[in-house]
Amino acid sequence: MTAALPARPAGDSVLRVEGLTKSFGGDDVVHDVSFTVAAGELVALIGPNGAGKTTCFNMINGQLRRDRGTVALRGTRIDGLPPRAIARLGVGRTFQVAATFASMTVRESVQLALLAHYGAHRGIGARATDCLRVEADALLERVRMRRLAEAGCATLAYGDAKRVELALALAAAPVLLLMDEPTAGMSPRSRGRLMQLAADLARSERIAVLFTEHDMDVVFGHADRVIVLDRGRMIAEGSPAEIRANPRVQAVYLGEDVPG
Repeated sequence: MTAALPARPAGDSVLRVEGLTKSFGGDDVVHDVSFTVAAGELVALIGPNGAGKTTCFNMINGQLRRDRGTVALRGTRIDGLPPRAIARLGVGRTFQVAATFASMTVRESVQLALLAHYGAHRGIGARATDCLRVEADALLERVRMRRLAEAGCATLAYGDAKRVELALALAAAPVLLLMDEPTAGMSPRSRGRLMQLAADLARSERIAVLFTEHDMDVVFGHADRVIVLDRGRMIAEGSPAEIRANPRVQAVYLGEDVPG
């Protein structure tokens, strides 16, 4: 097997990454990585710590400048654009630690995200409760958080905070959603619920989802396709069943912890 595998063809591709490479101090952290993510598809990007997963994410959304390679969103290159411009084109992101507006209610935080998306910056000085209430409640309904709209974000259980973070990402109407270890810190039951929610939204609304995850039950239970990195190089790509059975993946990552 070669160190870098070609991306598999994907109909209705939203994201296409080709030859992505990044070096630090002369060492390749990511080397010649290529893959696609289609509309409505959930793709897991996995690998040991230091494999280059977060570096890939940071190059895709513009936080880190690539050394070589291209990143295209719906056929248009976005590599080289700043993060704000890439977000405006439809790339959303959630993080390992849930990021919400602690001083606001759940509804107010979503209203603020909607105001930012619509470019209504002059209206942000007004009370958020006066703007986009119906739209905010609709978003909260989509992530099953409408019942807690009046709750303070600082008072939320961690799993609920992750749902609010997902609503904030959806406020920007993304065509591509990057989820960096979305279930980190959550109970096994909450992990499954959050990823099923993300999967349902992705498939019903044709959002392409690329996520990193260390919990293999989450990966194998929800990903349509899995990409495996090892020391910055792409060593395997395939369905969850193909990845589970791949001897090289087992040797470098899964070992004896592959779920039965």
